[in-house]
Amino acid sequence: MNELERGKQWPYKSKNEKLELSIIASYEKINIKPVISFSTRQGKSMWDTSSVLFYFYLGMAILAIWAVYQAWSSQSRTETIHPFKAFCHLLAFYLSYLLVPLVFFSIYAGWSGYYSLHEAVFVFLISAVLSYARFIEPHLIQVKTTQYQINADKRLKQPVRIALIADLHIGLFSGHERQLRQIVHKLNHVQPDLVVVAGDWTYEPENKLAQELAVLKEIHAPVYSVNGNHDEQYPGPPIQELLHYALQVNQVMDIEGQIVEFDEFRLLGVGDLWAGKADMRSLPDLPQDKPWVILSHNPDTVDMIPKLPTRPLMLAGHTHGGQVELPWLTDYVMKKVSILGHKKGMYRHEHADVFVTVGTGLVGVPFRFRVPPTIDIIELI
Repeated sequence: MNELERGKQWPYKSKNEKLELSIIASYEKINIKPVISFSTRQGKSMWDTSSVLFYFYLGMAILAIWAVYQAWSSQSRTETIHPFKAFCHLLAFYLSYLLVPLVFFSIYAGWSGYYSLHEAVFVFLISAVLSYARFIEPHLIQVKTTQYQINADKRLKQPVRIALIADLHIGLFSGHERQLRQIVHKLNHVQPDLVVVAGDWTYEPENKLAQELAVLKEIHAPVYSVNGNHDEQYPGPPIQELLHYALQVNQVMDIEGQIVEFDEFRLLGVGDLWAGKADMRSLPDLPQDKPWVILSHNPDTVDMIPKLPTRPLMLAGHTHGGQVELPWLTDYVMKKVSILGHKKGMYRHEHADVFVTVGTGLVGVPFRFRVPPTIDIIELI
């Protein structure tokens, strides 16, 4: 038998090679196929509806436990006289993180048939709107400019740009470093001649308020301020000394009861109305050779301004513009916030005009909807 015939009859070089190939073939038949089959079944079980539901609810439970822990630990660091109330507010704040996975789950539930189409659309819309109001709009800081002729008889020789902010509410919900840096950046970008803060700096803050406000030293303009009702325990904890120190070390001038002279107008700081510090009866006895710009937290204070030779302009906050703009409901709530019906923008009263800013912070609920935080530039002409 020649070599070619032997090769066709016996294709293996040795008996050992034949044995090795037989073992490999047997291994493939016995082990590999079951392993592949097992992996396939396992992959299906990880993504069926029951498994997705399990992992979703497990994740939501873990997030809820984290929210309770964060709310409790954060409450322990706040300057509050109502710990349980602060805990409840913070719990709502941290539980709102559940909204984000709920948005995506509603899409999956509608696609998989776990929810009906109407249920999926309803849950998606509610969770998406709340997510926007919680995580997006509170950071969409706008800058709006309003011109105002402060002297009816003549224009100013040089326009003056006043940046008005209010209601930062540093504490439970807002006013932390990220937002403050945004505000400072935008202020420096528009380059105002001065910055005025119409009160409500705080909302049950932590005792490190001075460190949180340190970024204000980067503002390239003088900053003047008065207190709001939350700074004066109406409602709120006794943080006047803490706030006074924080403003002082960060170059913010508290002008409550003081007059600041400018070339063509005077700036007067007035205390908070709810705290009983808005006394302006002596205003007619002061020099009247220049028009007045009055800084006050509560716009209803405008009703206390006496008649003056030149119509003054009051700059105020307090209302948040409603903070959450809903049909009928917001207007109903605003009647309790401002007796005179102030909400936002310019209002004309008997003896003075008042401009109300919507502010930048959050109070009551950790949402803003259709009322984005705003820096108002009042350009006196």
